[in-house]
Amino acid sequence: MSGTDPASLLVGTTPTTPESAPPGGAITTQQPAARRRGEPRRGLVRSVLRSRKALVGAVTLVLFAVLALLAPLLAAGDPTLITSLGAQAPSGEHLFGTTAKGQDVLALTLWGSRSSLMVGFVVGLGATGLGIIVGLCSAYYGRLIDEALSLITNVFLLLPGLPLLVILAAFLPPGRATVIVVLIVTGWAGSARVLRAQALSIRGKDFVEAAVVTGERAPRIMLREILPNMASIVMTTFLGCVIFGIGAQAGLEFLGLGDSSVVSWGTNLYWAANDGALMSGQWWAFVPSGAAIAVVAFALALINYGVDEVTNPRLRTARRRRTRRNAEEGSR
Repeated sequence: MSGTDPASLLVGTTPTTPESAPPGGAITTQQPAARRRGEPRRGLVRSVLRSRKALVGAVTLVLFAVLALLAPLLAAGDPTLITSLGAQAPSGEHLFGTTAKGQDVLALTLWGSRSSLMVGFVVGLGATGLGIIVGLCSAYYGRLIDEALSLITNVFLLLPGLPLLVILAAFLPPGRATVIVVLIVTGWAGSARVLRAQALSIRGKDFVEAAVVTGERAPRIMLREILPNMASIVMTTFLGCVIFGIGAQAGLEFLGLGDSSVVSWGTNLYWAANDGALMSGQWWAFVPSGAAIAVVAFALALINYGVDEVTNPRLRTARRRRTRRNAEEGSR
């Protein structure tokens, strides 16, 4: 045992002796497992984009993002400016028609995408980030910390979501920041529960125990050893939180609990309801914003499905069988 390298026992490699060296005297060592673990993650995005569903979702999402960025050029001026045009059906001059206040619906939809997409992705980042912190700390430290964090998480999971959203939004000062904070506070618990379960399964792996034995600090172990191996579940959780953020913001603003002076898809629906668009048959006043929310959520769901298809062994095996079957049928 005196000739055995202690480091090799920690990383699970076989020590190389001069007798086992290859011809020429060059001594090679086996690549550490920690390095090999990073190689599959580099191709995660590439593998996801090979999925036809994920590619369609990504292209759709990028298209909406480009339209949101180009809104000041495509619909210059103040989209909330009230004119004397009144409610007009879609025409060559106004492709999406105008509202009862004479506002161009296309301009409202384009400008609304800026706020809705921004809030959705900020909420996704915030809720997922908070879920990662709680899930990793709970899984890594265990015992009292795990029990305390699990109790807090369960409390937020048991609270009814919509009433809590309404109460917080009603008592806090109106504004975009308030909506973001409310959605993060009410949307992190589910992410934390899923990420904790995944982190617990990785916590007992040999490479994590090896890092603990070598004296690595807890934050480094959580961020460098555990978190990278949760890339797929983190990505899936983030996409789900973005969908939640966009839909919940629209719901709050439709109920009048948001900032009605900010143009978003939710406020477009709010003003359409206030103007009696549904009762008077002015479908063009609310359909574009509602359709935009549905299409963006569908695009994110397609990307989510693509991630699941790549990381789920059952779906990956079924996909390979379909590809092989299609190739055989095409060769006949």
